[in-house]
Amino acid sequence: MPATATQLEKALLADASVDDGWRLIERFTTLNRESGSPDEHAAADYIAAELRRLGVPFEMHQPDLYLSLPRAASVTLGSGDVLHGKPPAFAGTSPPDGVTASVVHVPAAKARDVTDIFADHRAAADVRGKIVVSEGYAMPAAVLRFERAGAVAQVYINPGKRAHWGICTSIWGMPTDGDLARKPRTPVAAISRPDGDRLLQHVKAHGSITVRTALEEGWYPCKLPVATIAGASDDFLLVHGHYDSWDVGIGDNAVGDATLLEIARILHRHRKKLRRTVKVAWWPGHSMGRYAGSTWFADRFALELRKHCVAAVNIDSPGCWKATAYEEVMWMAEADALCRGAIQDATGVTPHRLRPIRAGDYSFNQLGLTSFFMLLSNIPQVERQRLGFYPVGGCGGNIAWHTEDDRLPVADRDNLRRDLTVYLTAFARVLNAGVLPFDFRATVRELADAITAYAKEAGGVVDLSPLKRELKGLDTALRTFYQGAHAPGAARRADRINDRLTELGRVLVPLNYAAGERFAHDPALPLGTIPRLAGITRLKDCPAETRPFLVAGIQREINQVANALYEAARLLSSGP
Repeated sequence: MPATATQLEKALLADASVDDGWRLIERFTTLNRESGSPDEHAAADYIAAELRRLGVPFEMHQPDLYLSLPRAASVTLGSGDVLHGKPPAFAGTSPPDGVTASVVHVPAAKARDVTDIFADHRAAADVRGKIVVSEGYAMPAAVLRFERAGAVAQVYINPGKRAHWGICTSIWGMPTDGDLARKPRTPVAAISRPDGDRLLQHVKAHGSITVRTALEEGWYPCKLPVATIAGASDDFLLVHGHYDSWDVGIGDNAVGDATLLEIARILHRHRKKLRRTVKVAWWPGHSMGRYAGSTWFADRFALELRKHCVAAVNIDSPGCWKATAYEEVMWMAEADALCRGAIQDATGVTPHRLRPIRAGDYSFNQLGLTSFFMLLSNIPQVERQRLGFYPVGGCGGNIAWHTEDDRLPVADRDNLRRDLTVYLTAFARVLNAGVLPFDFRATVRELADAITAYAKEAGGVVDLSPLKRELKGLDTALRTFYQGAHAPGAARRADRINDRLTELGRVLVPLNYAAGERFAHDPALPLGTIPRLAGITRLKDCPAETRPFLVAGIQREINQVANALYEAARLLSSGP
């Protein structure tokens, strides 16, 4: 018999420990879990053996994934000095003699937070036939822009004493034939800040350099374990994270893998209390395939996810050294009350929300899954400043992220257990809630703010009033719906109410987070709110002779957005 959400929460928290998870972390310190490698397979086998020992049912999928495995990168100065670095995954492999050309330095603004490291804050420059040198990480937006502008190679000066591994393709997951034109073809290298200073001095005096890169690219067999803990309903919560890594990757993401194992253990023990089912998935191909594992799963089980998944939760880099703050936690607007409440109740800490970025195995936006979390606890910002740390995308804010320094000291057992209680608190409130705890009135407020901003930027060139009308209609419908959903006697209609909420997400999540079609995957490039309206931001710089064509496209997207808002309101027309 399913328990109430409160009863389940108490039961799960009483079982919160990280003993099994910590053993997994210790085992993973011995495994360099490069995607497709024997060590990655050994890690999957370890997860499978633990699930068997715990009696948790699971399936081991074995997809072939398209991966890029970095091997070496160097920058040779005119003096003959060689600066060794790292090629990001999916960079082009250079000829044996490298690529030699003059250099153009395109300065980059310093990243302010985790959302900023994916952005391209660089001015336009004439880079044709030249090697671009810039600060920051080799992220897809910049790499794509410079290659399309004719750069023959690119070098990125990372902010620390070590160069960071990364991935520079904008293709999300496995490429389709239509995606291949966006795959980088020229060499890209990342070097450390000290080597970058030497490079910039050389460029001022001499100008030309030689860039060499070596990578292996192709199809690799991978293992993808998915545990299923059956509840009373076929509707399920998807909890997921990646288990591949750069080097041994303890903070990114052995700690997340340990947390997933503990979640599977605890929920399986209390499976008879569950109203809804849970699927726990460990992804390969995250680091060297741009979320290839989660993308494969989204493609392979698209209709099951579309029909039955009530929400998705990404677990990456919890429980790290000194990570006691919740200042940069991502969740979709409709999950705001859920996530704030879970963090505050489990830890006593008030969190700060960030809008989810186009990263972190958020491979389910276009299917319309409400998603929450990605990174969780971080080293407090004040402490990071004191330590001289710069923004990174994991490890709790530790600059060991994506380097050889991401070892066992990056993990913290007490912080891992505390973060586990955050997840369990949130899960209990989703799994056993009578009415799913998602408030799409918050989503509508986010959409309304975005439409207001777009209207201001449009400057009257396009008419956004149809969007405002449909948004007002949806807001009215939602107010009526939620009043009925929480009225006396609504519990008898809980299934119907939850169906409406799930279908509402299938409309509003893609509207808020996707530009492409339902079963496609948008590029791994920054997307704002209501991405279909992004063309409006190009109006001010559009030449007069081509502006009518841009306006025609924007009008069609306005119609798409207005129709989605109308359809969302129509879903609610018959009441809860």
